[in-house]
Amino acid sequence: MKAIPTDIPDVLIIEPKVFGDERGFFFESWNRRTFQEIGLDLDFVQDNHSRSVRNTLRGLHYQIEQAQGKLVRVIAGEVFDVAVDLRRSSPTFGRWTGFTLSAENRRMAWVPPGFAHGFCVTSDTAEFIYKTTDYYAPAHERTIAWNDPGLAIPWPIEGPPILAGKDAMGKRLPECETYP
Repeated sequence: MKAIPTDIPDVLIIEPKVFGDERGFFFESWNRRTFQEIGLDLDFVQDNHSRSVRNTLRGLHYQIEQAQGKLVRVIAGEVFDVAVDLRRSSPTFGRWTGFTLSAENRRMAWVPPGFAHGFCVTSDTAEFIYKTTDYYAPAHERTIAWNDPGLAIPWPIEGPPILAGKDAMGKRLPECETYP
């Protein structure tokens, strides 16, 4: 397993060792010891799975209390995945990083607590799964506007995105609650 820093060093791309032959492939998507060896000592409490159609944009979500770290990956299709640093004490506060995750590249991403997270679907459909370090707490969930001009994320979508109501009502970063 290999951890690759992004332009925000705390957000990592994880490349698993994939073993393939004429039958198909095999890889470990989670192994506590292996992740500890690459510097991630994580304890997960919840797994989530979503399926979305092309141009669906989910996010940018975070929990102001019970902040969640997320180990994310795509098992079918492709997404453009984004993490926004919301830690005021961080030198990368207010910056975002984005990358492609797909069933084909088998990459995962580690998005630590203190970040907003979102993705848009760039294939016909995508199945997205992720492990979290804390439980979903709807009372503490917050959403940053996907189209915040201060972030200027170049989402690779065709026309207007398909959004949930809460995502359409997201706030601009300067109006959002953030972490110390």
